[in-house]
Amino acid sequence: MLQDDTPEDQLEAASVSIVEQAGAICYRRTKKGQIQVLLVGSRRNGRWGLPKGHVEPGEATSVTAAREAFEEAGVRGKVEPAVFGAFRYRKDSSLNSFVVTVHLLEASGSARSFPELGLRKKRWFSCAAAITEAAQPGLRELLLKFQKRSTGSA
Repeated sequence: MLQDDTPEDQLEAASVSIVEQAGAICYRRTKKGQIQVLLVGSRRNGRWGLPKGHVEPGEATSVTAAREAFEEAGVRGKVEPAVFGAFRYRKDSSLNSFVVTVHLLEASGSARSFPELGLRKKRWFSCAAAITEAAQPGLRELLLKFQKRSTGSA
C-alpha cells in the first residue's frame, strides 16, 4: 500500500481476494467437420462465457471443469487433464478477482435434464462467433488460441 492511500483504498485492498475457478471450452465437430464451441449465459447479466465454477478443496481442475459443463449446460464428454490456459476477470458486483483454469472438453452428448436447466441460456457457436461473443478479454484470447489449434494454424 502507498502512504497516500486513503482509509477507503486500504480497506478495499485488504478485502480483495483471488477466487480460483475452473472451466471448460466445450467443443464438438459438426457433420460437415466444422468445430463449434459452447458458451453459456451468466445468470446475473446474460453475458456469454464458459461453464465454470469453484474448485472444491483437493479437486483437480479438470474434474471441476467437467462437473461445471454438466451442471450449467448438460454437456458430457472427454475432458483433457492438461490445462489449456487460464484467464482472470472481475465481476461488477464483487471486489474479488477470479482466476479461471481452463480445460478442453470434447462433447460427446447432452443431457435432457441437468441442475441448471432453465436458469441460463446456452448456445453452440462457430469459433469465430464465440470469440466475438465472449464477455471477458482473457477468454477471447483463449478461444482464439483454440481456434488456431483446431484449424492447424497455431
